[in-house]
Amino acid sequence: MLNFQSEKLKDEVLLRDPVHGYIHIEDKVIFDILQSKEFQRMRRIKQLGPISYVFPGATHTRFEHNLGVYELTRRICNIFSKNYPSREPDDGLWDDSNRLLVECAGLLHDIGHGPYSHTFEHLFGTNHEKIGQQIITDPHTEINQALRQVSPNFPELVASVIAKTYPNPQVVKMISSQADADRMDYLQRDAYFTGVNYGQFDLSRVLRVIRPYQDGICFTNNGMHAVEDYIVSRYQMYQQVYFHRVGRSMEVILHHLLQRAKVVYKTGTLQVTPSLAKFLEGNWTLDDYLKLDDGVMETNFSLWLNSSDPILADLASRYLFRKPLASIRIDEDTKGLLPKLKDLIKQAGFDPTYYTDTNSAFDEPYDAYKPTGKNANSQIEIMQDDGSLIELSQLSPLVKALNGTFQGDERFFFPKTMLSQSNEPQIFDPLYEQFQRYIKNGALHYLRRPHKK
Repeated sequence: MLNFQSEKLKDEVLLRDPVHGYIHIEDKVIFDILQSKEFQRMRRIKQLGPISYVFPGATHTRFEHNLGVYELTRRICNIFSKNYPSREPDDGLWDDSNRLLVECAGLLHDIGHGPYSHTFEHLFGTNHEKIGQQIITDPHTEINQALRQVSPNFPELVASVIAKTYPNPQVVKMISSQADADRMDYLQRDAYFTGVNYGQFDLSRVLRVIRPYQDGICFTNNGMHAVEDYIVSRYQMYQQVYFHRVGRSMEVILHHLLQRAKVVYKTGTLQVTPSLAKFLEGNWTLDDYLKLDDGVMETNFSLWLNSSDPILADLASRYLFRKPLASIRIDEDTKGLLPKLKDLIKQAGFDPTYYTDTNSAFDEPYDAYKPTGKNANSQIEIMQDDGSLIELSQLSPLVKALNGTFQGDERFFFPKTMLSQSNEPQIFDPLYEQFQRYIKNGALHYLRRPHKK
């Protein structure tokens, strides 16, 4: 039996947290990870990226989110060890020798994220999950050195939990499932810092009814409605916060800004910091990646305000000074309008490559059966009094209605100028009027069309 142990701190470290009250650190390995330069880098990467342009309070970072996930895994381990301790091999209960492993995995689950994670990944071909595992297993990182205090192979075991290949499903699903410590923290944390109520759910009740079983983690039947509330909260946060049209507009501008920077860099005229230059060249190392954060990126954007390339300078200005694009909702019936709209935008002097985009934002609030993908086989199970398990949507009509559905929309983004009105006649007024007629006709067509239920 593996038994992971860490030297204890002389005095427990308590960190004040607005979401969980206190974060408790007793183990030296946890404290050493926290002090590592790779983990401290997380202070300089916002959790929600451009969403702070919509919700000004949403400037919280991946540093406190990682700490929050650690704290929730610690609390769940406490609950399991007190109420459901394993008494004999393969009894389906909690083996607390896994505690330190899952706490470290919770603390490090997002360590591979870079600035503007998903936008950056799409353009530069990075993968935050693989980079995170590399940070953990590379012998030159301070995180790896901290983890090796426990055992020589401990870094690889922590990485295997994050990669979802560790053989104990209870350990894996505590930080990666449809009801895990990661989601529980970010919903509550993002709701707190955005100032909305959507992501609030009864976390204390959820933790009271969580329990282990042979193949993972489930919830007792007297807490079903608390879990149902959690699913609905997640759905609402995606629709009202994560998929906000202005936040998505700023992501579109960011994407096109970096896309244009790659083009200009090839001309040899781009002012750029050395760490970002490595990515524009396509010749970066882990050390280069660890030098990137939001501040480095915004320094580059500030340099580009004075670029001789007018598109790059304009996009940098739009991003730094919050000048979002306008957008309309589109579907299969209205997509036919897009070539004409792009042509009108081009006639108005905007390059459609950089000033238009089609952006889809869809989420699956809950899926009872996921044979593949990030949360494969992680359906939420409710344990009955006789010990049998019933999947959540079979008990909850509300969750059943959301089960397997994709919620969200697809939008076409374009310069706000195309909707502008002026008192004095302008040379482009006929273009703008024609554009707005197309927009209006498309919108009316959408409103009049019978919707599928």
